[in-house]
Amino acid sequence: MEQPTKPPSSKPPQRDFLTHLETYLAKRDGVDKLLKISRYAAKLILSSSSLPLSPSQKTHLKSFESSVGLSRKAFRLGKFIQDVNSLRNSVIDSAQDLILIVLAYGGEGVYYFIEQYVWLVKSGLIDGKDLIFMQKISAWCEFLGYFGSVGLKIRELKRVGEDERCLVSSIRVSGLRGIGCEEDRMRLRKVREKKMLKRLSVVQDLADGLMALADIRDGKGRFTGPLVLSSAGLLSAVISTHKNWLSC
Repeated sequence: MEQPTKPPSSKPPQRDFLTHLETYLAKRDGVDKLLKISRYAAKLILSSSSLPLSPSQKTHLKSFESSVGLSRKAFRLGKFIQDVNSLRNSVIDSAQDLILIVLAYGGEGVYYFIEQYVWLVKSGLIDGKDLIFMQKISAWCEFLGYFGSVGLKIRELKRVGEDERCLVSSIRVSGLRGIGCEEDRMRLRKVREKKMLKRLSVVQDLADGLMALADIRDGKGRFTGPLVLSSAGLLSAVISTHKNWLSC
């Protein structure tokens, strides 16, 4: 008697961990985000009063944090080209889209471009007489970039929410009619995964935006304490590492 065929599994096949890790570390963003975790973990330890550190340990951690920060700037060489291409390839449907796209990609692109200058100054190759002024411009561009990015992602979340509602309605109708809807269920799962990642991206941008705002205000004002900023940086690093891990 012929056995009934099983429906294909909706779960993606498991990948070998070491192969996945090799692919992740081969990407610039993969290494950069691991460095970001290391840097803000060190900052968090330094800013926490619950961990007693000797003067020697504090000196080593501060040196490590500074060195990792400089290394991350080196990893960003030429990264502004990514934002230039994003601007060129953007689909603009309204004036609001245009403003948010220019803020998101334009602001981030200028920030990454200026970061190259900051890296050359801090590495000792060129004179840094304009460093403070350029860092202020960089912080403003970074903040505006995150503002635009959050706006774009919120608009995309609304579109994803509409897709989710349509699929849920379709599945309900199919169930009432006794029609199989496995394909719609798989699509719904993917839409919900996309929605969760988009929400995490918004949280990441808000955390990074908080740090950029602290740079603009020179660490003054509310929510600019070392513990708050280091926690925000570590949260952003973990979220971006998770997203990059899933995408590779």
